Amino acid sequence: MAAFQTSLRTHVTSWGWFWVWALLGCAAAVGAVSLGVLVLAPVALVGALMVSRPTIRRSAYGFVTGVGALVLYVAWVQRAGPGTSCWQTATASGCDQHLNPLPWLLVGIAMFVGGIVAHARRA
Repeated sequence: MAAFQTSLRTHVTSWGWFWVWALLGCAAAVGAVSLGVLVLAPVALVGALMVSRPTIRRSAYGFVTGVGALVLYVAWVQRAGPGTSCWQTATASGCDQHLNPLPWLLVGIAMFVGGIVAHARRA
């Protein structure tokens, strides 16, 4: 029974660190795309601390999943594309340009699922 509890604790801890890595990956992607040094410097510091611990480093595939989550969000925002879509309300109107969401969707799914599968195979 003790071996099962230890195994279960290790499994839960491993997936917990995986999702921390995913959050870090998403923050790094946001920093790389828009906020720059304001986000990348703290992400690099936290990442360096996490890499220094072997038990935490084993869950680093979560970083890929986190980046994939942001790419999936971009696909969601661009879901009206490709092209121009116009809108009108009682007080305003306008048009928006949208990218093709398909490449973003495919890359996002590959990264998100790929990180989870790679971690599951390793765990």
